Amino acid sequence: MTTAQGGQQTLGKILFYNQLEPLSVEKHGKLGVSQVSNPFAFLADTHLVPLTVDEFGLAAVCYPIIFDTQSKTPLAVMGLRPGMNVFLGADGSLDPEVYLPAFARRYPFLPVLANQSQEKGNEDRVLVCIDRSAKMLSSTPELPFFEGDKPSRYTQEAIQFCREFDMLGKRTQEFVKLMDQHGLFESTPLALPRAKADGTPDEPTKLGEYLRISESKLNALPKEVYLELRDKGVTAVMHAHLLSLGLWPKILSRAARIQASTPLR
Repeated sequence: MTTAQGGQQTLGKILFYNQLEPLSVEKHGKLGVSQVSNPFAFLADTHLVPLTVDEFGLAAVCYPIIFDTQSKTPLAVMGLRPGMNVFLGADGSLDPEVYLPAFARRYPFLPVLANQSQEKGNEDRVLVCIDRSAKMLSSTPELPFFEGDKPSRYTQEAIQFCREFDMLGKRTQEFVKLMDQHGLFESTPLALPRAKADGTPDEPTKLGEYLRISESKLNALPKEVYLELRDKGVTAVMHAHLLSLGLWPKILSRAARIQASTPLR
């Protein structure tokens, strides 16, 4: 769940969302969404997309899964740098065989905590917002946001999807907490291999660092700790993450093809 106050994710600084507005019948009663070509073109400039642990199994066969060095948020690696998504064509079309994270699929909707009250018993107010700049929004919609003054079935299903995503997010936080608790993360540099003019290896270009689960630390866990993690259902998630790291060559290869096809300026 994104918060409207405090933290790193505040209104106006949320991935993909450029013009957030609380959804209301007064302001958006005649709006909705219509089919557009390449509806996920908004991913074009995004190379890292947040994932939930429940998605690791599907995501692990498509791209590497890493963890942010600061927040430890799981991330789908869809490119090597900002401005490059190797799973989108030049026209913004998404590779039909790639798994699209739920974080992107909930767009243009976003639930926002509007009031983080510190008083016991007071519940946070949840606002359902939309990105008013989303290109699929239309004043002559195929799927309206409202039917009369009530949310349409489409809107109700979108809100339910956001609620389910929030639950997955909480499970993901618990997973990260467990990994931290047992000291299983390690920092790993990300570097691009380079070659000299004569073809011999050159010093690689360092792009940054990321967190991963350490296989050596995992193997060194006491048996009872590993069994405890297994019983909590997280060992399959860990192994899916480790399996996904074998897909770095796929990302490098796709990035090289994009670079080669980019006209010189």
